[in-house]
Amino acid sequence: MSDNLTLSIDAMGGDNAPDMVVEGVDTALERLTGVSFLLFGDEARLNPLLDRFPRARAACQVRHTADIVTNDAKPAQALRQGRNSSMRLAINAVGDGTAAGIVSAGNTGALMAMAKFVLKTLPGIDRPAIATYFPTRRGESVMLDLGANVECDAENLIQFAVMGEVFARNVLGLEKPTVGILNVGQEDLKGNQAVKLASKGLMNSKLPLHFHGFVEGDDIGAGTVDVIVTDGFTGNIALKTAEGTAKLFGQFLKEALTSSLPAKLGAMLAKSALMTFKMRVDPRRYNGAMFVGLNGICVKSHGGTDAVGFANAIHVAYELISNNFNESIKEDYEQFRASFDPSILTETDDDIPANGPDVPDGNGGSGVVANG
Repeated sequence: MSDNLTLSIDAMGGDNAPDMVVEGVDTALERLTGVSFLLFGDEARLNPLLDRFPRARAACQVRHTADIVTNDAKPAQALRQGRNSSMRLAINAVGDGTAAGIVSAGNTGALMAMAKFVLKTLPGIDRPAIATYFPTRRGESVMLDLGANVECDAENLIQFAVMGEVFARNVLGLEKPTVGILNVGQEDLKGNQAVKLASKGLMNSKLPLHFHGFVEGDDIGAGTVDVIVTDGFTGNIALKTAEGTAKLFGQFLKEALTSSLPAKLGAMLAKSALMTFKMRVDPRRYNGAMFVGLNGICVKSHGGTDAVGFANAIHVAYELISNNFNESIKEDYEQFRASFDPSILTETDDDIPANGPDVPDGNGGSGVVANG
């Protein structure tokens, strides 16, 4: 890796930008060395902030633009009207080789549209996906796609599996991650044709990829596999459900620990354990979703994060670049295509409909067994 790694930053993206972004860069520099930053945004706002953080000031160059992409801008609108925005110029810096990767906390849809337009996709990859990692009972797991592709076919899911496995090796440091496809059951007959054919394709591939098979929703938190593959519609719902459940649990715990004097005393005695718990589930530790499949490193930070969370997103970009993430995807996918029989993805099972086998109902007619 070059000692002069440069990251491009959309300094105006995010709910609390640019203050959060500049402080996040400074926080990231506590652990990073040999990294410089290009900050794209309004210099009248950025320069006074950098004056407050001498470490960040020494590592940053400001590239002025007054244009920003708002949170409510639609992707097509951002593409047409945001050519001089901080987000677009930051992406352009990766496209022309000035920077090795981009980090933005701005509009997700606009970022994906612009990044795909400027950077294009890697050879053989049809669609980029959003991938991130989160805590489980066994440690940490990666899940993709989390919203970039509402509908996916079998080949898309196979591509996600290859990219997710590379992500887990590079970011989580796992030597041989296990991969599973999210489904409504673990049996082979369950699920739609896309997941069935993707499963068959992965089982028949000669990639050194440890394919577990199908996993269910409760396997996500259990950490049954290291990489969970799904379409963006299902993945986004699963992610938001997990986030909502975590907030609900946190609220219930807070109410219980403040409900009475004995409860408050117990909370004081358990303060150390509670702080350990809070740190383990702190969403800032897992901030930084990667747009995998693009011909360039693009990391999306949560828009509402703080400096600690944004610093973590910078670290995700740094790790991906340092470990030649995209080169690994290219090599693995080329190996997969060389040994893969594409006819597998065109097979159909006429005896088993997408939603399960037909069986006689209680009235002697024909019904459908639900996939539950």
